[in-house]
Amino acid sequence: MGTIDLNELAREAEARIQPRFGEIDAVSEKCTRRIMAAFREHRVSEACFAGSTGYGYDDLGRETLEKVWADVFGTESALVRLGFMNGTHAITCAIFAPLRTGDTLLCATGLPYDTLWSALGVHDEKPGSLRSYGIGFRAVELRPSGEPDWEKIEAEAADPGVKEVFIQRSRGYTARPALDVETIDKIIDLVHRVNPGAACVVDNCYGEFTEEREPKGDLLAGSLIKNPGGGLAPMGGYVAGRADLVEAAAFRLTVPGLGGEIGATLGFNRSLFQGLFLAPHTVAQALKTAVFAAALLEDLGYETFPRWDAKRSDIIQSIDFGKGELLQRFCAGIQHGSPVDSYVTPEPWDMPGYESPVIMAAGNFIQGASIELSCDGPMAPPYRAYLQGGLTWESGKLGILTAAEELIRE
Repeated sequence: MGTIDLNELAREAEARIQPRFGEIDAVSEKCTRRIMAAFREHRVSEACFAGSTGYGYDDLGRETLEKVWADVFGTESALVRLGFMNGTHAITCAIFAPLRTGDTLLCATGLPYDTLWSALGVHDEKPGSLRSYGIGFRAVELRPSGEPDWEKIEAEAADPGVKEVFIQRSRGYTARPALDVETIDKIIDLVHRVNPGAACVVDNCYGEFTEEREPKGDLLAGSLIKNPGGGLAPMGGYVAGRADLVEAAAFRLTVPGLGGEIGATLGFNRSLFQGLFLAPHTVAQALKTAVFAAALLEDLGYETFPRWDAKRSDIIQSIDFGKGELLQRFCAGIQHGSPVDSYVTPEPWDMPGYESPVIMAAGNFIQGASIELSCDGPMAPPYRAYLQGGLTWESGKLGILTAAEELIRE
């Protein structure tokens, strides 16, 4: 690429993006204000940080955290559990909650993440999938612009057999924009107008605290090792929304009749409370890292999405490299710029749940925690990297610079 003064490019990019940083910090402050109010309202105390064992009955910390969570997310109830193995697990429990045999699930944002396909029975009928229970699935594709297809959603959702409409906030391995809260709420209002009996379930992953409030879905679901765990939650997920549907999701997680009454916290309550407290600030660090990455990579001649000055409703930044070698080099740079496993060079592999080999860079304190700086992408044209996370702006910036150095080296 010729001689490039990367440090000078970085200084120019950082100066250019300062107004966006101010906007990000303003959102973080408003979200933090909401969290602090909920902590005070529910009298969070040292006693809440003690853990439970065994069945986990009467766990004060767990019960208080779920009340705080419901307030912060603007819902009736919440289920916040280490027992969710990942975001896909939490989202699947939320999807199953409103549905019975003979019902139909309508996805208003096209096919969801690859990792949900088996649970839904999109292509086969694995035991325990929606299809295996006699539940139908249909999807309305987004318009080429990435906007919802309002007319088709209205027509499909009006079917009385549709008992749930699923909305994916973030983009998965696609180039479409993340849906902002206003757009998600508009979909929900449309669905409730034409089909009052349908529940709206929102996959909220990667979007929490990127805007001043969360969507108003009947159920929201996501992962604790993404945005809302603040980098401290060791695992887990959440479901928040209507009390009856949260209870139904709890029955799916544990067992009917016990649901959310059980589930030991094993001493992790403090990490979950503190992670939620830090989450808006941590999300702001990840957003700043993404904005900087977009600005710098644009200066280096690569196509980015969203552009550095665009509105953001999730923490994901994509960069098109056009060549597999460049995607691998960029991911290697992210890995080498990480605090953990920096000596490792990532290689593509056939990751379960994905159609193409995937390369993943993640030198994280918590395995798979995409609120920490990480990068992945399928090894297929346009060889697009999906970058997310950054626990601190400083470490995120340095990680991006290390990856950029890999790109410009001869």
